[in-house]
Amino acid sequence: MTLKTYTSNKRGKSTELARKLGVPTTLISQWANGVRKIPAERCLEIEKATLGVVRCEELRPDIDWSYLRGTQQ
Repeated sequence: MTLKTYTSNKRGKSTELARKLGVPTTLISQWANGVRKIPAERCLEIEKATLGVVRCEELRPDIDWSYLRGTQQ
């Protein structure tokens, strides 16, 4: 699921995620709308905070997450 979809699904999701990550809600919005690129280290935090609903692979497809996770075939 994309970050934009996740934050749009239920009222307050952006605020909740911002609180969990310790960032302003506006930054979550900027990430979700593609205004700012999500730093790689934040992708892991977002995946954990969303309990895996939003995956790193969806947030930053330019990074070889399978290699970093050690699941490369």
